[in-house]
Amino acid sequence: MTTIPVSLGARSYDVRIEPGLLHRAGEALRAVAGGRPMPIVTDENLTTHLDTLVASLDASGIATEAIVLPAGESSKSWATLETLTDRLLELEVERGDHVIALGGGVIGDLVGFAAAILKRGCNFIQIPTTLLAQVDSSVGGKTAINTRAGKNLIGAFHQPSLVLIDPETLDTLPARDLRAGYAEVVKYGLIDDPEFFEWCEANGAKLLAGDMAAREYAIAHSVAAKARIVAEDERETTGKRALLNLGHTFGHALEAEAGFSDRLLHGEGVAAGMALAFGFSVSQGICSGQDSERVAGHLRATGLPDGLATAGIGADGTTLVGHMKHDKKMAAGTLPFLLARGIGQTYVDRSVDLDAVAAFLDAQPRR
Repeated sequence: MTTIPVSLGARSYDVRIEPGLLHRAGEALRAVAGGRPMPIVTDENLTTHLDTLVASLDASGIATEAIVLPAGESSKSWATLETLTDRLLELEVERGDHVIALGGGVIGDLVGFAAAILKRGCNFIQIPTTLLAQVDSSVGGKTAINTRAGKNLIGAFHQPSLVLIDPETLDTLPARDLRAGYAEVVKYGLIDDPEFFEWCEANGAKLLAGDMAAREYAIAHSVAAKARIVAEDERETTGKRALLNLGHTFGHALEAEAGFSDRLLHGEGVAAGMALAFGFSVSQGICSGQDSERVAGHLRATGLPDGLATAGIGADGTTLVGHMKHDKKMAAGTLPFLLARGIGQTYVDRSVDLDAVAAFLDAQPRR
């Protein structure tokens, strides 16, 4: 087992990574449970994993109750949050109890936010089952739901008590979802680790094809990178954690245009967003076209979108920038952008002209 600490003082916790860990989750959770029940929240696509987890908890003497929600981004809503919190209150969850989030980023974000507000805060455990959740959203304590105004605009920082990652859960993940999660793996190389990007270029195809060693390495490396950044800047106040948003300002705008639907998965939006961030950096004379094309080329090679055309977005630049103006990072009328001087040289720019962004997007091919 690989154990990676997330060092946050009194809110510190471990991320444990091991193939087959879901089958042994009860052993890991017995001490955490403290004799109390541990409700499991999951979605309707994960019944096999749910059965495995329930059996493991039962074998360890941990009582549980499953709450199964509809799958998909639409569950990150006020309506589903109300349904979930009402059910947790019916189960008499106490402030010292732990609720288990079994699933991808949608379940993790939703359950984390429910835990943050239930009785002014109870505990939760992340057991992520998608690559995107394993390398990104399950670590760091960002929880949220979506609204009509935009993505993740209602939420809270609420750290989990423990994260258990079983790479074997990826064996049942649809290929499209696996690729979408891989975009977040690539992101860590592009932020500040060019050697890891080189590793992705050499090993990304193996990871996507099912190579367990490649998957374990990518997950552990990504989690360690995020844990380091989160420990330095838990609430995104110094700017360090903002680097984790590479591709997200562009990507969230594309997701908004797609109606936050399965038409464009979050990781696909991030992939296209990263390529656009590098392309915009080139247009501003900041980054070399060679580095930008290298990024786009790797995304294309792994089946990910590398721009508006491959993301299926036809909206004009003004429309897409309009979506960006609803970004929660907007402050005093300015929006911080993650730009790049090269691969592994990402930085925050708070002086970007949104008209220049709109003009850049207008110039991008749509088909």
